[in-house]
Order: sequence, then C-alpha cells, then structure tokens
Amino acid sequence: MRELPCFGAFFVLAALLAAASSYGQNLTLEGQTGGFITPTAYVVQSAKGRFFSNPAVGYHFVNASKVIGNIHTFSITEGFANRAELGYTRSVHTTGNDPLFSGLWHFAGMNIVHGKAVVLKDGQFGPLSPGLAAGFVVRTGDKFVTGALDESFTGSLKSYTNEDVYAVLTKTWLHPPLPLLLNFGIKFTNASIYGIGGQATRFGGRLFGGVGFPLPGPFHTAIVPAAGFTQEPPTSKNLDAVMYPPGSRAHLPTTLDYAIRITQKENPHFAFDVGIGQVAGTIGTTAVPTGVANPPYVLVPVNLKARSVFGMGLSLRY
Repeated sequence: MRELPCFGAFFVLAALLAAASSYGQNLTLEGQTGGFITPTAYVVQSAKGRFFSNPAVGYHFVNASKVIGNIHTFSITEGFANRAELGYTRSVHTTGNDPLFSGLWHFAGMNIVHGKAVVLKDGQFGPLSPGLAAGFVVRTGDKFVTGALDESFTGSLKSYTNEDVYAVLTKTWLHPPLPLLLNFGIKFTNASIYGIGGQATRFGGRLFGGVGFPLPGPFHTAIVPAAGFTQEPPTSKNLDAVMYPPGSRAHLPTTLDYAIRITQKENPHFAFDVGIGQVAGTIGTTAVPTGVANPPYVLVPVNLKARSVFGMGLSLRY
C-alpha cells in the first residue's frame, strides 16, 4: 500500500547534500547516496588518486508501528573512482499493532542491492549544468502485502523480487541570495512503496524530486531543511481484491516529506537526518466477516495511520 511506510517518502530530500558531490557519502533508506529516500546524481567519494572509496555505512529508522510496523535498515556502499557505486542493504521489519491490517506486514524484512553510475558530473559543462546519474535497485524476499494476500487467498506464501531503474538530475547552487539543492528524476518500477507496499500491478514510470536549502550551521556544520515528493504505483497486486465495493481500488496518494539534515560543511564524514512523512491514512474500505448471520459482515475503513510518521537516519563515511 503506498505511502505505507512513510519511509518512503518522507524525506525525499532530507539528505540532500549541503555542498555538492562532497556529501556523496550520505545514504538513503535503501543504501544509495542521496536523500532519505530519493537518490541523487552523486556517488560515494573516492580520495584523489584512488579508485576505491572508503565504505559508507548507514542506519535508518521509520516509526510506522500503528499499522505497518517499524522499519530499520542497515546499509554499506562502496564507491568507484567518483563515477559509480555498489551497495547492499538489509531491511529489518517489526510487527505493527493493528489487529485487522498489520498482518499484511508480519514478515522479517528483505534484502536490497543497488548500483549507480554518474553520466555527467554536477558543473561539468559550466556552473549551471546539473549532474546526471542512472541506477538500479533490486529487492528480494519481499512478502509484504502482496505475499500476505497470496497466502490468505491460496494458503501458499509467495516471496517477490522487484526492481527499479532510474535516471536523476541534481544541481547544488551555493551562491547568494539563496543556496539551493534541486533534485528531479524518473524511475521505472514494479514495487509499491519501495517494496514495503508489496508488488505493483505492472512495471511503470514514476516521478520523484525535491528541494533543499543548504545553510551554514554552528561548529562548522551545514543544515539542510528540505521538502520533496515521491509518486508511487496506483495500487499493489492483490490489494484491490479486498476493497469494497467490488471493483473499487485503493487510493494511494503521492507521498510528501519534510526533513532536516545536519552534516559537516567541509569533507563531511557524517550526516544525521530527521523528518516527518505525510503518507497514507484511509486508502479505501473493506468488508470484515462478523461470524454471525446478521449482519454477515461490517464495512471497515482501511486506515494505515501513516499520515504523519517520524523517521531518522545516520550515515558515516570512513
């Protein structure tokens, strides 16, 4: 279900770099360099004269315990010659508290592999030219929502693999009167909410983007307030089958996010993100059997209780 985990969204840009590619070690929820969720056109930096980078590691937490359950991710990413990166993330999930709907997420988590290559560096053809990168994400062992409903319908639990391929433009402008970081991209995916919402019904294009404002902070830090958006597939496989009346579908709105990143202004080795995601509340109505003849069922709103979710992340580069 989309927006499920606010994690998806919420900080599309929260992690936007405060000073161009020098902040490439900041990792997203899925382990790529970028914002809390959204990748940017930067990669983990390698020192001058070195092909391999020092590894960047990240931890992210999303509090969606009311229905979806909490999400913890642990990531490691290696950069190559300031032109590419490759990494792995383990997403660990804990059970939500809703007796009706949390069963859609009663699974331990999934594995995520990602890669990205820089096609054009930010500023390569002049001060106004943006960076351009292309990348992929592969998630395995995804049983959320779609797999849970498979088990409910057939008695057999199925594990899904889903993928993203994307291109992204990023521009950092550190000049008066207002420094900006702009990010915009398109991804083609068959995952709903980065796999937390299950399998999408088809492989299709979705847009993402955001804006950040890199500002000087105390103790040689940079503070980046940011806002962003992430489009999600319109629904998840199997999900519409449980909506009522028959033939209706879940309403999965675009995720919005508001966040702040704190990092070092020069040669940063850490980044801390904190923010709020505006994701899904009531996405439709379902019919729940009562176990008696009259009435045989009652109509219940499918409320994911994720209209305001808290998330935080920490990235370190050695």
